[in-house]
Amino acid sequence: MTRPEPLLRRGLMFILSSPSGAGKTTIARKLLQAEENLRMSVSVTTRPMRPGEIDGRDYHFVDCATFDRMVEDDAFLEYAEVFGHSYGTPRAQIRDGMKQGDDYIFDIDWQGTQQLYQRAQHDVVRVFLLPPSIEALEARLRARATDAEDVIVGRMARARAEISHWDAYDYVVVNDDIEECFTKVRMILEAERMRRARQTGLIDFVRGLMR
Repeated sequence: MTRPEPLLRRGLMFILSSPSGAGKTTIARKLLQAEENLRMSVSVTTRPMRPGEIDGRDYHFVDCATFDRMVEDDAFLEYAEVFGHSYGTPRAQIRDGMKQGDDYIFDIDWQGTQQLYQRAQHDVVRVFLLPPSIEALEARLRARATDAEDVIVGRMARARAEISHWDAYDYVVVNDDIEECFTKVRMILEAERMRRARQTGLIDFVRGLMR
């Protein structure tokens, strides 16, 4: 018995937000390793390239004038300024991939989430990760041993501001255990992929069953 072809499906934009240190980058990486047809949205940024980063893989690195020109040309689905640098999601790349059934994961803050939702509401799934406590979050930031004290203080202030927008998301998951959190987030992704409105091949499939 031959296996039926998978139903055609429109891709989705899967947003993961959290305060710095709450685990969204780790969860995003685990999802990318585990899931087919899931791509990382590669942002355009004006911040300098860090050692080990590759242009086009980690970010599209541009100067401020180029970024401003892209804003004027409406080339971004969303953009924001974070810690003095601009970040934006290129529109054409995402739209083309979604038509082919690819899903895109976004590691963006609540401002970017709000913009993206306003522009593409039905294609967007919003997930917010919370730390188990504010003390645990600060401990995670200090354990990195990469930031000066004033940077940590700034990140904690920003974390509290980010957390205050938790109710603007479709799903909220407390990241007390990384594996349990990953399992929950993956279940959300799978369920959202199955929404009737996203399965563009479903009408023809059902019609075939009724012949």
